[in-house]
Amino acid sequence: MKGYIHSTESFGTVDGPGVRFVVFFQGCPMRCLYCHNPDTWLFGKGKLVDTDELLAEYDSYKEFLRSGGITATGGEPLAQPEFLAELFKKAKAKNIHTCLDTSGIVFDPDNHEKIDEILKYTDLVMLDIKHIDADKHKKLTGFNNCNILSFARYISNCGIELWIRHVVVPGITDDENELFSLGEFISGLKTLKALDVLPYHDLAKSKYKALGMEYPLPDTQPMSKEGAVKARNIIMKGIKSGLKKSKKT
Repeated sequence: MKGYIHSTESFGTVDGPGVRFVVFFQGCPMRCLYCHNPDTWLFGKGKLVDTDELLAEYDSYKEFLRSGGITATGGEPLAQPEFLAELFKKAKAKNIHTCLDTSGIVFDPDNHEKIDEILKYTDLVMLDIKHIDADKHKKLTGFNNCNILSFARYISNCGIELWIRHVVVPGITDDENELFSLGEFISGLKTLKALDVLPYHDLAKSKYKALGMEYPLPDTQPMSKEGAVKARNIIMKGIKSGLKKSKKT
């Protein structure tokens, strides 16, 4: 089966556990204001490849990837479900650890058979929760977060390990009350494996310029590492609060 990808990375170190072969899928419905890969947005573009080609490329690096595996990212990999399911199925047949890096935006709580097929062969889901507030999430990405939060709960209920990511953007996703609420939500995810709180950066400005696109946040300053650490601490307080509440009920 063939699908559209943007590119691959042979030695990814921030896309799941260990050193990983990373496949950037082409196409994404969201338009996050701080997206650093706008060149992956359009569907039907990029390079048309089949799953065997990707696994052959993995095999050429596998001696260096023993502690890692394959990560599907994007773009939005769940937007090409049949292609992703075949890739992960073949990977698992070779005992390769599979990681899905997704926004969860295409998940439909009432119709998820295609995603279920992918999850059969998924070891870890890295889920980006852009904003805990539904309206502010829509302003930030073009969509509210209802299906995304449902997807997080669904993954947890399926018993699949979850790795939550949150980007801290000054004036947009750094409100202390909202960070605390995010933590309380995360506390209900039984399979949480890790929490990454990442500082916003504007390194993609040159990419937008090269693509002839206006950068959406021209006046937003990068978030300091100290600011990200502070945000993570607030989220952790929310997690602890949520766990305490759950024990009382």
